[in-house]
Amino acid sequence: MVAIVFGSMFTMTAQNDESYEMWEDIMITPDNTKLKILGENIRKHNQKYHKEGPYKATVYNITTGPNAGKIIWEMGKLTYADLDKRPAVGGHDEDWRDNIDPYIKKTNTVEYWKSNKALNNTDMLDGDNSKYPILFIRYFEVVDGPSPGVEMFFERVSKTIKALDGINPWGVYYNEFRQGNLGRHIATFSFSPNWSDFDRDVNWVETFEKVNGEGSFQNQQQLYQANFKNSWDEIWVYNKNMSGD
Repeated sequence: MVAIVFGSMFTMTAQNDESYEMWEDIMITPDNTKLKILGENIRKHNQKYHKEGPYKATVYNITTGPNAGKIIWEMGKLTYADLDKRPAVGGHDEDWRDNIDPYIKKTNTVEYWKSNKALNNTDMLDGDNSKYPILFIRYFEVVDGPSPGVEMFFERVSKTIKALDGINPWGVYYNEFRQGNLGRHIATFSFSPNWSDFDRDVNWVETFEKVNGEGSFQNQQQLYQANFKNSWDEIWVYNKNMSGD
């Protein structure tokens, strides 16, 4: 199953597509000595201001990788036009300031991630996060300068995932804004119903060569080396209580 998250792509194909899907992700470092009250207050905030539609909020705990122990507060799916009408007045901003900010140590990043609907294999996701509560994220840092092989690399990944047996929700997402040396250019998400799913053998290499041609897997490794200078993984676990569902 881990091999499924081998992908991503660095193009801006959806920039002018009004049907695009985007999410706002805020990564925060909680004050663990006040985690109980933070959880209660985030839940109340989400139930009041972020219950449905483009402003619906979902919360995840990061459980692996360099950001383990931090929290992702996510809003969406939405568009830039939706951001013009986001909750702000009527007590929203004051509630976040008074009831959430005092219980966190740091806001680490605020990012906007746009999906590649053509490559994604997420049609089976219906918005019920409890069905696929474990997310495997792989971040990619694209090399400086031209990287013409990125699109081919992830078109192949998408093609392979869609040919695998079983249900394999997976998506490619682009970071909309530069963030200096953080290197979080692209992220791929694989959605799992439980931890046991990671033990599943999906015959990745065999399927890859079947749909992309003999010798394509070795070429894929070369494309990776030529187009990316770093990658790393995280696992997020859905926090139903904080999400306010």
